[in-house]
Amino acid sequence: MTPEEPRHDRLHTVTITCPDDPQEWRDKARRLAAAEIPPGMIRWTETDETATDLFGTYCETTDIPPARRTVRASRAFLHLAGSVLLHRDRARFPALYRLLWRLQGAPHLMENRGDPDVHRLMIMAGQVRRDIHKMRAFVRFRHIGTPDGEERYIAWFEPDHHIVRANSSFFINRFASQNWSILTPDLCLHWNGTELSETAGARKSDAPAEDATEELWQRYYASIFNPARLKISMMVREMPRRYWKNLPEARLIPELIAGAQAREAAMVETGADPFPGPPPETLQEIAAGIATCRACPIGCNGTAAVAGQGPEKARLLIVDEQPGEAELSQGSPQTGHAAQIRSRLFPHSRITYAIKHFKFTQNGNFRLPKPADARETDICRRWLNAERRIIRPDIILALGPRAGRAILGRTPSLERERGQFIPLPDGSRLILTAHPASFNALSPESRQKAEEKLQNDLDLIPQDCLQPAPEPGLSAE
Repeated sequence: MTPEEPRHDRLHTVTITCPDDPQEWRDKARRLAAAEIPPGMIRWTETDETATDLFGTYCETTDIPPARRTVRASRAFLHLAGSVLLHRDRARFPALYRLLWRLQGAPHLMENRGDPDVHRLMIMAGQVRRDIHKMRAFVRFRHIGTPDGEERYIAWFEPDHHIVRANSSFFINRFASQNWSILTPDLCLHWNGTELSETAGARKSDAPAEDATEELWQRYYASIFNPARLKISMMVREMPRRYWKNLPEARLIPELIAGAQAREAAMVETGADPFPGPPPETLQEIAAGIATCRACPIGCNGTAAVAGQGPEKARLLIVDEQPGEAELSQGSPQTGHAAQIRSRLFPHSRITYAIKHFKFTQNGNFRLPKPADARETDICRRWLNAERRIIRPDIILALGPRAGRAILGRTPSLERERGQFIPLPDGSRLILTAHPASFNALSPESRQKAEEKLQNDLDLIPQDCLQPAPEPGLSAE
């Protein structure tokens, strides 16, 4: 074997001295790939330790033979590697090198997101990006005094990955005029208004526990807290509980959640009718009103409104959440889940919508349905309330929690409130059930159970709803 030929009978130890420096890995990986050292013959480490193996000896990267080929990497791979190399999992080094090695024979491999290596690395990159976002969102600076009288702000953060140095430019640009320090267990950043310096990692006790602005920040957070848009599961997903201990507003969260229902009801009571003038008195006035309604963003998205359909006097009113693409094209609720329930079980009922326009998100050439938020639902209640006053149904069937909110003025709990009659102030009764569209993502077994629960809710509807409502001035026999 000549000196120029690579040695495949011994393992190469590659030591990464700076775990958050992507360039160091790129340089060493390029040399290894150029020397045609396969992934299985490389041991990656972040320390200066070396090891021996029962079946071969390790050599340092200085013993790598000369290059035998040109190594190419796509821009997509370099972008992916820039994020993955900040991950804390040591498996990132061999995983990235294995993908780089495969790219030499399959240059379009990055386009296959179903490839196990590509998929795994994309997940790691996503975790790094999320950690970067969390640092930007949850760093809270506290003011301290210094012996020379200068103002300084200090924050404590515990990152999941090696993202502190990569995030420094964000804080420099955001707080360029202040003197600040960000302390983390890995390393600390210090900005004096002109230069950025670094020191070794710190302990949480090195950061101040609170300052004079704490109370001001809490008052601000309480003032912007919107109980009508409270979704606890989403809030915890976006603001994981482990960050709460470092956030001054976190101590208010349990109290704000506990009082959200009462505050939401008060908001609805004081702001339920944002429209000037008297409410509509006929179904024709409602149809004309919703066609020109621009009181919320949904009415301004360029779609046409879809009015209710069915008898003017109906014992049963079925309230769906919003029209879909098919109803929009036909201009009436002749299709969809509510129409299917009506045609199959309650032909003399009336169908209407909690939201009169189609809210969507654009996905290429397709428009995908998007749920209305609480404020949009509350604004559209004007039209549904007017329709209820005209029709005066005995029973209202609400398909889904958003339709339930349009009736009740609050977001109901399906678990606690379905399967029963909910009396309403106008003398009618509400039956709350799940929206059939929510069954699509369920497994066959779960879908069967959900459909059985839906049928149980429908069985609550009295038999007289199968008959048309008596005409005005006539009594039902």
